Amino acid sequence: MSPAQKALMENEFPRLDIVPYIKAGKNPIADIKGDIWLEIGFGGAEHLLWQAEHNPNVTLLGVEPFLNGVAKAVRGVSDKGLSNIRLHRGDARDVLALLPDNSVSCVFVLFPDPWHKARHNKRRIINEDFLEVLHRVIVPGGRFRFGSDIIDYVDWTLTRIKRHGGFDWPVTGQENWRIRPDDWPSTRYLEKALREGRHGHFFEFVTR
Repeated sequence: MSPAQKALMENEFPRLDIVPYIKAGKNPIADIKGDIWLEIGFGGAEHLLWQAEHNPNVTLLGVEPFLNGVAKAVRGVSDKGLSNIRLHRGDARDVLALLPDNSVSCVFVLFPDPWHKARHNKRRIINEDFLEVLHRVIVPGGRFRFGSDIIDYVDWTLTRIKRHGGFDWPVTGQENWRIRPDDWPSTRYLEKALREGRHGHFFEFVTR
């Protein structure tokens, strides 16, 4: 990180960081009023920051294991003067385990690591246990948004969503998953995928 990024992490990150809640085993959103959205693996933070900026009445909880991504989120919060973002640098499972039932209105998992090799597929974040936890924390009628440019991962996810049985997919045609919605901003990862000839797939599931 640059000296400026290091200074931001030292001075600004502590007020956004939910790790004290994690260490204490406490609900990290107990003091938040209104809707809460969760983004898991926010990467360069473009989507996280856009959603926070365009939905000022919603609190965005962002989880990302990599330092550079967290630093970009902190920079964006500082530059844009946002007050509705909280962050965790670490494992999303540590956050999900502390969230109460029916406490989050929307969860985003956008273009996660596909773990291409068959022997590594078990490392994919979308699996039966993960979906069960999501279904527990998302309010009835809440949303789960998933995006991928890897068709094998798309098939993998749809299979597990159907098998779970607790999510509806209100789809009427290909435009529902081949065309990026207006409230789904592009990211540098998606632009890279398009340049390399891969198409984005955009899914929104609704909890029963």
